[in-house]
Amino acid sequence: MWSTHREVAAGDVVIIWQTRQLIQPLLITPGKDFNSRFGHYRHSDLIGIPYGSKVASRNGRGFIHILRPTPELWTMALPHRTQILYLADIAFITSWLDIRCGSRVIEAGTGSGSFSHSVARTVGPRGHLYSYEFHEARAEKAREEFVRHGMQDIVTLTHRNVCKDGFTVENMADAVFLDLPAPWEAVGHAKKALRKDRLTRICCFSPCMEQVLRAVNALNEAGFTDICMYETLLRPHEVQQLPTPLSLDNIVDKLKRLEKFREEKRLRQIANSKRKREEDSDVSGPDKRARTSEPDATRDECGANPPLTGNLPIPQKADDEVNEVAETTVNWSKVCHEVRGHTSYLTFARLVPYPAETSPNGETEDPTATSE
Repeated sequence: MWSTHREVAAGDVVIIWQTRQLIQPLLITPGKDFNSRFGHYRHSDLIGIPYGSKVASRNGRGFIHILRPTPELWTMALPHRTQILYLADIAFITSWLDIRCGSRVIEAGTGSGSFSHSVARTVGPRGHLYSYEFHEARAEKAREEFVRHGMQDIVTLTHRNVCKDGFTVENMADAVFLDLPAPWEAVGHAKKALRKDRLTRICCFSPCMEQVLRAVNALNEAGFTDICMYETLLRPHEVQQLPTPLSLDNIVDKLKRLEKFREEKRLRQIANSKRKREEDSDVSGPDKRARTSEPDATRDECGANPPLTGNLPIPQKADDEVNEVAETTVNWSKVCHEVRGHTSYLTFARLVPYPAETSPNGETEDPTATSE
C-alpha cells in the first residue's frame, strides 16, 4: 500500500497537512502546481524530500507538511463520495469481527473506501478483501484508487447488487460487513458466504433504529447468535497545564485583605468629604471666590487631579503564595464543546459452526443451510 520509500517520488500519493481541519491528498505530478491560502508550491519541488518534511511556500505565505499516507490519514483526507466510517467505528468493527492478518473479509458497500483501506492493511498480503458496490460510477472510482494505492492484489472489487444477486464467494469468508440501506436483504447471502468450519461474525452498519430492528429479525431467522448492537461516540478532552489552585486558607486571607483595603478606602473618602464640607462652611462668599481663583496646590502642573489611590496601599500577595503559584503546575482536562455525534448503529452477530449430519440415505447434510 502506497510508497514505502523514504523520499517523495513522482507518481506518489502524499497527504498535504495544512491545518487540523484542512487535510487533502495530492498525486505528485511534475509540471503541476499546488495552490492554497498557505502559498504556492510546485510538485517538482516536493520530489526528493523526506516524508514528514515541513515545506515553505515559494511566495512566503505559509507552509505545509508532506506526510506518508496511512489508512487513518486517508480517512481524514479522502474525497467523500458517500457517508464514510470514521476511525472510532473502524477500530471497533475490526476488533469485534476479529479481523487479523490472513483473514478473508467481505464488504458490501464500498462507498468512498475508508473502511476498505483499513481492512486491506489489517489482512495484509496473506488475506483478502472482497468488496461489492452497487453504484457503477463509485465502483470505478474506487477501483482506480485501489490500483493507484497498490491494493489490487489484496482487494477484489465487484460491481454487483448483493441484495438480489448475492456474493461471488461461498463458504470462504471469516467476516462480513454490510454497509447497505437494507442489510436484512443480504443476511441470507452473507450466511452462504461465511465459513462453516469455524466461528464467523457479521456486522450491519445502520443509521436508523428501524433498520436495526429489521436486521436483527433477519439475523435471528438465519440462525445467528449473540446478536448485539453498539453505538460509538467520541468524547475528546482538552488537556492544559495551569498553575496549581490556591489553598482555601490563602483564598480566605486574600479576601480578607481586599475587604480591609475597601473599608479603609471608604473611610478615607468619608473623612475627605467631611473635611471639605467644613472648610467650605467656614469661608465667606468673597473669600470663597478669591480662594477658588487661586491655583490648587493639590493639582499637578498640567492641572489634573492626582489619582485617588496615589497614597493608598495596594494589597500584595504573600511570598509563600507567589512561590506556590510560580513553582507548581497541574494538568487540567475538560471535554471539548464540539463533539462529533451519532454516525450509525453497529449490529453484530456470530454464526456458530455445527457438525455435519448424515441423512438416512447416507448423504451429508449441512444443518445451517436454509430451506428455499
